Amino acid sequence: MDEILTSSLYALGYGVVGTIIMLLGYLITDLLTPGKLHTLIWEDRNRNAILLVSANTLGSAIVVVSAILSSYSELGLVPGLISAVVFGLIGLVVMALSFLLIDLLTPAKVSHIISSAEWHPATWVNATAHVSIALVVAAAIS
Repeated sequence: MDEILTSSLYALGYGVVGTIIMLLGYLITDLLTPGKLHTLIWEDRNRNAILLVSANTLGSAIVVVSAILSSYSELGLVPGLISAVVFGLIGLVVMALSFLLIDLLTPAKVSHIISSAEWHPATWVNATAHVSIALVVAAAIS
């Protein structure tokens, strides 16, 4: 019975940490794009914003899963959660930097294209970069 309680506590702790890291990923993406993502997605039904946020959510989840699997949980719950937070935050920072780097290297500002109502292929470049960077970070964490 003690093992079930301990495992449940770990699951709850990692679930909360993972959810917070993914929420931070959304907030960072919202800060890096013009306009409010909430409005762009749920009210304007902007396909560019939908694609970017979907890729960001998937990328954040990949980083969170890797951070949890690579955490120092064998040292206890607190060290495990701290290491998962650190690894997750590193992933979010690297993903944000890749967004900014792509924005610098492309002829049009991806951040402005994302808020455009017109479907733009550059959004796919940025979305793919989010998932690709997340996979690289996940491999680096493990």
